[in-house]
Amino acid sequence: MKRNGEGHLTFYAVTFYPEDFRSPALDPGLIAMTFDSWKATVPEAITGDSLWKMKAYRLALFASDVCWRDVKKMAKNRTMRSLADQLYRSIGSVSANLAEGYSRGTGQDRARVYEYALGSARESRDWYDKARFVLGKDITDHRLSLMTHIIRLLLTMVPQQRGQSIREPTETYTADRQDANLNTLLARIPFPN
Repeated sequence: MKRNGEGHLTFYAVTFYPEDFRSPALDPGLIAMTFDSWKATVPEAITGDSLWKMKAYRLALFASDVCWRDVKKMAKNRTMRSLADQLYRSIGSVSANLAEGYSRGTGQDRARVYEYALGSARESRDWYDKARFVLGKDITDHRLSLMTHIIRLLLTMVPQQRGQSIREPTETYTADRQDANLNTLLARIPFPN
């Protein structure tokens, strides 16, 4: 991490500007967000692409935007800056790998890149668990459940592309601390103060 002469914080590839730390009380848009309100803000260059039809991609892109707000809070805590960087990189990698894999020519090749997205989704969920001390229970539970939904989608997409099953235990996959349905997760998004 370094601080440049203008007061900007930079660690690894993420630079935070003083205006990134504005108060939610002064900017209600920092708190009031649903999946539907977020979709209305996505540029047509993205929504007009056939990739946008992929549910896992839409959810992963949404998760990265939600994560940005979490990372801003985490970056205020000096001991969490490295974790915030790791979280933002891993969560951004989910949608990026889905975009790359979607463009591959064969099912085997798509499956391989989708597995990278699966690994990044699991990594993101793990980083969110580690951030629970700063983000709090409600936010952490929400993010863990959202990432679990994305993971479930990817666990079905990989074998579909490969034409065979993925190596997973036979146990039922449930959301960690509460089994909230996806619609609730996308309509009630808690954000850090």
